[in-house]
Amino acid sequence: MAADRVVRAALELRGTPYRNGGSDPRGFDCSGFTQYVFNHAGTALPRETREQFRLGTIVPAGQQRPGDLIFFSTTAPGASHVGIALGGDAFIHAPSSRGVVRVESLTLPYWSQRLLGIRRVETD
Repeated sequence: MAADRVVRAALELRGTPYRNGGSDPRGFDCSGFTQYVFNHAGTALPRETREQFRLGTIVPAGQQRPGDLIFFSTTAPGASHVGIALGGDAFIHAPSSRGVVRVESLTLPYWSQRLLGIRRVETD
């Protein structure tokens, strides 16, 4: 299943350093991370968070499945941060704070207050 490939590829990159503009295992920013992971699972994504936000099918909050893209409004209005759902409330992303790809929970106030939307992108 393609969503499983997305999740596996994402989890293998835990601990990779954050790098502004990064899009490979030497360092990732958020959209570089999602683009790289999806590419390795066989699905091309655009490079920028706002472009990724326009893709796929809208998923209501709480109905996300592993492999869905989760978008947040953090540094600017609109989609400014993206991660990948892992199941339940867990997601993986490349945040600039604390500087490494890591798993976090949507129930943390910082993320729950900034949740903008969830998209399901069909993977090959």
